[in-house]
Amino acid sequence: MEGMVAPMGVMKRVTMVFRAKANKALDRMEDPRETLDYSYQTQLELLQKVRRGVADVATSRKRVELQMNQLQQQANKLDRQARDSLGAGREDLAREALTRKAGLQTQLEDLQNNYAQLQKEEEQLSQASQRLQTKVDAFRTRKETIKATYTAAEAQTRINEAFAGISEEMGDVGLAIQRAEDKTAQMRARAGALDELMASGALEDMVGGPHDDIQAELDRMGAGQGVDRELEQMKAEIAQNAPRQLEGSQPGSADGASADASTATVVDPAQAGDPE
Repeated sequence: MEGMVAPMGVMKRVTMVFRAKANKALDRMEDPRETLDYSYQTQLELLQKVRRGVADVATSRKRVELQMNQLQQQANKLDRQARDSLGAGREDLAREALTRKAGLQTQLEDLQNNYAQLQKEEEQLSQASQRLQTKVDAFRTRKETIKATYTAAEAQTRINEAFAGISEEMGDVGLAIQRAEDKTAQMRARAGALDELMASGALEDMVGGPHDDIQAELDRMGAGQGVDRELEQMKAEIAQNAPRQLEGSQPGSADGASADASTATVVDPAQAGDPE
């Protein structure tokens, strides 16, 4: 028994899940406007049936009314015939006419009862038709209002969804713009740093390749020797000019001073030579 109960419980759950999914799928597929139109069409068909019923009852009532008129005419004819027969002294014919008239009267009473019943049914159906017509008209007005409201809500939903999509796209665009601005700022900072490196000469050292310390020392020594030679040359020039300045400063030696001054020349660095 337990083995049978378990599969039954599983089947119930499967059935419930299937019904739930089917109901959800139907909700997605259902359009309330189409459902309202279908309901309105159904009500119109029902109203048409009621109207056909009223017409059928009215037709039957009219047929009974015609039959009643015919029977009444026949009864009136038999009544005249009975009177004429009595006037002619034919009581037997008068009795026969009255007997037939009595039969017609019975049929006429039955038709009158039927006519009254049909007339009552016709009135009831007419009232029902009028009430149904009022309900159908009210439903149609409400249906159109609901459809218009639903259409407006659907349009608003689509607009909101479109705005939501645009907002998401604008968010992505904003992120792209932010990334572009960050990259631009980074490139500007890099360009500024390169300009500073080029101005300081550090970039040229890096571009020139690996640093050679031996060559740098030789270059420094060569620059130092040039400075030493120029310094020794300046010392030699000062030593040569010092005695002449002393002789020209003694009294009575103005001419000699002028001669010494005229003969004083600047030693050519090429003639002085390298003191080393």
